[in-house]
Amino acid sequence: MSSVIEKWHRIVEKQDAKGLDELLADEVIFHSPVVHTPQVGKRITSLYLAAAMQTLNAPGHFKYLREVVDGNNAVLEFQTEIDGITINGIDMIQWNDAGQIIDFKVMVRPLKAVNAIHAAMGRMLEAMKPKG
Repeated sequence: MSSVIEKWHRIVEKQDAKGLDELLADEVIFHSPVVHTPQVGKRITSLYLAAAMQTLNAPGHFKYLREVVDGNNAVLEFQTEIDGITINGIDMIQWNDAGQIIDFKVMVRPLKAVNAIHAAMGRMLEAMKPKG
């Protein structure tokens, strides 16, 4: 297994959003299943991934089922549950030779799951906004 993917697993397991700073390249591109335009940059990608960890990593629900790693690319299939809806998806991750993620794409099924993620992520991102 790639050291990048090992680091990613540790970050997810510990819900360590601070660990993303070292793992993500400055120019990383994030492709969300619920936002139609790619999000570019470490700050916005960190925000989305931190919110996703909080939203999708409900205790006892989130788990990676299988993964395929080839060179600087990985596809990780996951399953979780939100509001009683089983969600199945994949994280497609690409990294550079420095070991930093440069592209992160999340794909989710079924449609009911996409809608549940959209609502839950909206609530989480709203809650994460700085007060003031």
